[in-house]
Amino acid sequence: MTPEEPQTPTLSQQAPSLEERITGALVGAAVGDALGGPVEGYTPEQITDRHGGRVRGVVGPWNGDAWRTARPIAPYHKGDGHVTDDTLMTHALVRVYDRVRDHLDAYAIADHLVPDLMTTPRWIPELEAEALPLQRIFLAEKWLVARLHYGHADPREAGTGNIVNCGAAMYMAPVGLVNAGNPQGAYTEALEIAGAHQSSYGREAAAVFAAGVAAACVPGATPESVITVCLSLAKDGTRTAIEAVCEEAARHRHFETALGALRTAVAPFDTVGPDYRAPSLGARRPSRLHSIEELPVALGMLLIAAGDYGPAVLGSVNYGRDCDSIATMAGALAGALGSPVPAPWAKTVAEASRLDLWAPARTLTAVAREVFRQDLRRRRAHEQVFAALEGPACCV
Repeated sequence: MTPEEPQTPTLSQQAPSLEERITGALVGAAVGDALGGPVEGYTPEQITDRHGGRVRGVVGPWNGDAWRTARPIAPYHKGDGHVTDDTLMTHALVRVYDRVRDHLDAYAIADHLVPDLMTTPRWIPELEAEALPLQRIFLAEKWLVARLHYGHADPREAGTGNIVNCGAAMYMAPVGLVNAGNPQGAYTEALEIAGAHQSSYGREAAAVFAAGVAAACVPGATPESVITVCLSLAKDGTRTAIEAVCEEAARHRHFETALGALRTAVAPFDTVGPDYRAPSLGARRPSRLHSIEELPVALGMLLIAAGDYGPAVLGSVNYGRDCDSIATMAGALAGALGSPVPAPWAKTVAEASRLDLWAPARTLTAVAREVFRQDLRRRRAHEQVFAALEGPACCV
């Protein structure tokens, strides 16, 4: 038999395209969010007891049919494939990009994101009703409306005084995707945007997460290269926490052995304390020594899973605590690397949440291309000005 000539791989076989990476990141974030929602706030042991083992996909509400009244979750229907505020905020930020069609700053958050949250009813899966997003988001996100709309604070400083948590970081994937392949640009833009929402290590985590997503879009990127970029940009406790967690993660090949170990590694940097639902007195206060828990753990799970979407997200989900946000971040990073989101999970989440998970990706892909073309024109204009100042030799 004559051997067949080897086929030239297509671009998508060689490396995922921009559109594929953006789709993977946004759909991956939403699916991770939905998988983590019903077990948020619990420990790995409690999750195992409740579900008879580790969570391996979409599960129902923690309190079953009593979700409407059972505390502390009521009145939210967490579970059954419903996304949470992580995804609602991510999609809201995509809509801001769609309106502005350029890089964003803190004023774009005040001018566009805040009105979106407080004036336009949307389907809220956890409420099973149309409502204003403002009626669903957590108090740390309501701060945006309180400070920017009612308080008329300077958008660049409005985050000061808010509790320090992962509220800004959880929806920063679009910033990394618009700056795909440019982690420094993503870091700078996210730092500016997050200043309207957070301060201290909460703001820093938002910038580092966006940079990580941008780094994951680089062809040939790996979890190791993403973490290296994050460490090169991260400051203070955020950097130290990522370093400690990823050093521990490198010792594991499966999340099963890492659940307790990663918690131990991040604990010295986490201000919330061992009881997630009863934070310590020092919780969520500004500090140069501390870090949010979610980003380092998401990076650790990505490393343990070798970038594979399923294990990275399931590890994040079964970690417990703020696992919907951890799985949102891990899912976005794995999706940006090009690891496929399991189609049955995506279908279930889209149908249960009554959301088109792919439409925001199409929108953001078009925006990213448009922004890149504008950046190119701006850069060429700068080159011409600089050449006029320094002479032709400057560009040799």
